[in-house]
Amino acid sequence: MKKIVSVSLGSSELDDKFTARFLGEQFRVTRIGTNGDTKKAANLIREWRDEVQAIGLGKVREHYTVGTDHFMRPETRALEQCAGSTPVTSGARLREIVQEWTVRSAMLELGNIFNNAKVLFLSGTLNYRLAAILSEHTENLTFADPVAQFGLPNLLRSLRALERYASGSHPVLRFETGKDLVPSLAPFTFFNHLVLRRAIKDAQVVVATYEQLEHYGREELEGKTVITSTVSEQRLEQFRDWGVRLVLDCSVQPFKQIVGINIIEAMIVAALEKPAAEITHDDYLEIFTDLQLQPRLLYPIPGRKQINRFAFVIHPLSQQYLTHLKPLEMLSKISPQPVMNLVEKAAAYSPPFVYTRVEGIVSPDGTEAEGWLIIVGGTPREIMSHTPEFTYRRLLAAADIAKGLGAQIMGLGAFTKVVGDAGVTVAKRAPLPITTGNSYSASGALWAAHDAVQRLGLVKLEKGRKVKGKAMVVGATGAIGAACARLLARTTEELHLVSPEAAKLLILEKSILRESPGVKLVLSSYADSDTSIGDMDMIVTATSGAGKKILDITRVKPGCVITDVARPLDLSPDDVAQRPDVLVIESGEISLPGEVHMKSIGFEDRNVVYACLAETIVLALEGRFENFTLGRNLEWKKVHEIYKLGLKHGMQLAAISGVNGVYSDEDIKRVRNKALEARKTWQSGTQKQQRPRRRKRSSKAK
Repeated sequence: MKKIVSVSLGSSELDDKFTARFLGEQFRVTRIGTNGDTKKAANLIREWRDEVQAIGLGKVREHYTVGTDHFMRPETRALEQCAGSTPVTSGARLREIVQEWTVRSAMLELGNIFNNAKVLFLSGTLNYRLAAILSEHTENLTFADPVAQFGLPNLLRSLRALERYASGSHPVLRFETGKDLVPSLAPFTFFNHLVLRRAIKDAQVVVATYEQLEHYGREELEGKTVITSTVSEQRLEQFRDWGVRLVLDCSVQPFKQIVGINIIEAMIVAALEKPAAEITHDDYLEIFTDLQLQPRLLYPIPGRKQINRFAFVIHPLSQQYLTHLKPLEMLSKISPQPVMNLVEKAAAYSPPFVYTRVEGIVSPDGTEAEGWLIIVGGTPREIMSHTPEFTYRRLLAAADIAKGLGAQIMGLGAFTKVVGDAGVTVAKRAPLPITTGNSYSASGALWAAHDAVQRLGLVKLEKGRKVKGKAMVVGATGAIGAACARLLARTTEELHLVSPEAAKLLILEKSILRESPGVKLVLSSYADSDTSIGDMDMIVTATSGAGKKILDITRVKPGCVITDVARPLDLSPDDVAQRPDVLVIESGEISLPGEVHMKSIGFEDRNVVYACLAETIVLALEGRFENFTLGRNLEWKKVHEIYKLGLKHGMQLAAISGVNGVYSDEDIKRVRNKALEARKTWQSGTQKQQRPRRRKRSSKAK
């Protein structure tokens, strides 16, 4: 039987003895804690060195490598020399391998868990290799070594900074006697603890020993991913009490009892009968394979998965929206209109800032999403009055903020998603993936329109889906309009496409007939579109008219469903008020799963958001951190894909709402009754006689 002793500077309360079979050998293992007494540890090593085949050193200050420099700890070296010719190890080499194995396993199993994550190392010098691995996926690395070791108020923000710190601090640290150098005076201790508390709260991933984390609690650690080692059931229970979401235990545990990594490596040294420095990677690979070891990815709270992170850019839709911001609320009440016009212009030049944090989004599969809404100050009027580059610069500044917050994808909202080349340039220059949200805006528009038609009950639906009537898309060659047209072609008998861009209409017609050969298509310009409006059962307006009159609502058929996709809206409240027998809805509103917490974005229900924002959230929940919707030509397949992904993650169509708020069942019934009454006297024959000849095509007319 081979014998192993682990002499630890840790607590003696964890002392243990056990026997186990390992690598074909029978072992008797003894663990002895010295409660930080290095002299006692040295005496124990001398006492045991002739009785065991290998010695493990626990909780010692390990030798470490940072960059290309290797640093020796004199006090640890002295303990190693006490072992004489008996092999001795702190487990550092095995720990480095297991750390990388565990972290890369988490990436494989959980996807982009470390993508742009904010990672805090309470000791970067001892985890340099791990930091280098994580730097492949995020630049948001922070190291607390100066605070923990010297009481300095600054944190290190890069691997290069850590390398410089290690080189400069080691000459001082090498002479320490085992105690921290942090000042012991109460004001300094309080300040240092405050700095570390804030750093932990700000991080999404914390790399630390269990002993380091014992100084903190739920306030700092809730929802975090913790990378540590040697996690027992008792410690896992404590992590549960702290609200930790995921624990990566960078230790291998082949036995029933939890043992330190130094014990495992000491047993390997004894079994292979060669020093730790001579054990090759092939040796470790064979051991891991033969023992069928698995990485320890532990979930203290069952059912809770990782949190994915997003950012989304919003901007005031009008000057009136600026008055909702606290600094301008009072100013707007006392200032004349010329002053507010100047404020609107000044706001367009202001730097982006975080408006609110978004929390509480939970997919049915357990994945959660959190994010930040970032305000860019330009109203549509100001955005359109400047060059696209003006807006690009502000969106890129917002992307830098999003990256610093740890967001993994950023969405563009309202006019920021259509200015210039609709996100293409921003995506090329931004430090994280970009999506405009136009795919889900199109999907949400049709979702809402179809639901409204079904609830009104004035048009027959074939097999509960296909509309036995006529539909029109105004602005059909635009980004959202074209996608709406492609999808409506699959669910309506006759589709009218309206746009002043004749060439684009012809191209759109050809592509739609290729995808949906059974549909009848009618092409029109804005000039003559009103001549057919009276026949439409459904109309989608998807223009960028910015206040221009798009259609005459007085000519619309009673009971028609108008889905206004445009932002700002194509139809004003005064327009809508003229036709109480027509249902005008604002599309793009999606209800998020979970219990969402954030500041208001215009809806009474905090779970309700615009579809462009919902697209960003769906991609975050799915872990699809990629440029999804960009440019002016939407892919209808992506529109369909984001709809399916939304259903997977619990997205629902919000209650249908119009310019005056949510439509209740009574409101829809009232519109239906008025439409039925109006149809008794409604005449569109005169309009039909005045209708000019227009292009009407189906697959049979090719």
